[in-house]
Amino acid sequence: MEGQHEQTDDARAAEGQRADIYDEDGVISQSFLVHVGAAIADRDTLTLKRDVGDLHQSELGDLLEALAPEQRRALVELLGTDFDFSALTEVDEAIRLDIVDNLPNAQIAQAVQELDSDDAVYILEDLDQEDQDEILSQLPFTERIRLRRALDYPEETAGRRMQTEFVAVPPFWTVGQTIDYMREDNNLPDRFSQIFVIDPTFKLLGAVDLDKIMRTKRAVKVEEVMHETRHAIPATMDQEEAAREFEQYDLLSAAVVDENERLVGVLTIDDVVDVIQQEAEEDLLRMGGVGDEELSDSILSTSRSRVPWLLVNLVTAFLAASVIGLFDATIQQIVALAVLMPIVAGMGGNAGSQTMTVTVRALATKDLDIYNAWRVIRREIGVGFINGAVFAVLIGLVAGTWFGDPNLGGIIAAAMIINMFAAALAGILIPLLLDRLNIDPAVASAVFVTTVTDCVGFFAFLGLATWWFRYS
Repeated sequence: MEGQHEQTDDARAAEGQRADIYDEDGVISQSFLVHVGAAIADRDTLTLKRDVGDLHQSELGDLLEALAPEQRRALVELLGTDFDFSALTEVDEAIRLDIVDNLPNAQIAQAVQELDSDDAVYILEDLDQEDQDEILSQLPFTERIRLRRALDYPEETAGRRMQTEFVAVPPFWTVGQTIDYMREDNNLPDRFSQIFVIDPTFKLLGAVDLDKIMRTKRAVKVEEVMHETRHAIPATMDQEEAAREFEQYDLLSAAVVDENERLVGVLTIDDVVDVIQQEAEEDLLRMGGVGDEELSDSILSTSRSRVPWLLVNLVTAFLAASVIGLFDATIQQIVALAVLMPIVAGMGGNAGSQTMTVTVRALATKDLDIYNAWRVIRREIGVGFINGAVFAVLIGLVAGTWFGDPNLGGIIAAAMIINMFAAALAGILIPLLLDRLNIDPAVASAVFVTTVTDCVGFFAFLGLATWWFRYS
């Protein structure tokens, strides 16, 4: 009982320390940050190892991102072998490279041996080829071959994200032999939920869930209780497609096989959750035209990543301006047009962005395909007409009252309906067309949709106004 009380006290102390790390908003608390900063400044390794060394990898990652560059480098140096390198998988790429670039390759090689293979690959893949080769050369042969094989697969594939540590047994083993093997072998992964069944050439035959093993008598052969792995994932499959397999079939883990259907690794749900978050962030950033930008990037790299799409926007802005230029005489005669025309374009742009966002996301999740595309297009056309009519009435009444001209209210109302309809069409058809051309719709759609809504909005409003006031 006394031992249990001691464990409870230790657990409470650990919980108390964890509570002090974050504030009520879930970010690293200022008091903890000051405490760690003071310990770094005093080079107080005992305090750092006590208060930082036992943090969870995600907590240590948050701390590293909150510290200044020189502080995080000093923290890694002072912690030495107590620094958990798996925390580097929780931080931005720029921060990870900043830390790794300031460490000798021998120290990285030593640390990599203590990581799961998927975490080791995550750290090594961003390094220069020369550094990769030097670090790998210092690893044991088996570990070096495993990591090299994973690094040889293309980026953002299942092969890059897989864990090469797994449990595999032949079909003729008994359940008892399998259990004894798991108890006695020290090289098994820390956590696993499936045992894979392979032939002598490592070709995948099936799998057995751990709960099935525990419920089966020792004398039963593995081949009698195994099931076929219906969702084996090719190592070259895109990581987003692999994540979709997990989502569709509620998988906790899945075998990864090479082109000869030989077992080369396992993909687990924790890695898939990271993939889902990464892909969602990428789509969101690309829709804003900022690529793979991260908060820790430098001013120059951030500026460089944003310039290309800003340049495209500039070109399309001149296109919209040229449409306005066609009606400069009308604008000079009726100044109210200059006041009202941004409303039509702005409302169309927002409506187009709404449709585009839904479409791009549906394409990314494979919810939108050739079988339901026409139904979705009809729906968006209907939404465009209804919303256009609602806001046409509102803006028509406001504009007619504001400038005391019912004709002007009618013109802007008609232009609103036309542009909201065009926005709905552009918002869905442009992403579909880009996807058909194998162009990422998340990257390119926004610019083209905005161009369509601006040009149609200006042309419809100013064109109708010119026609009405010239011939009325």
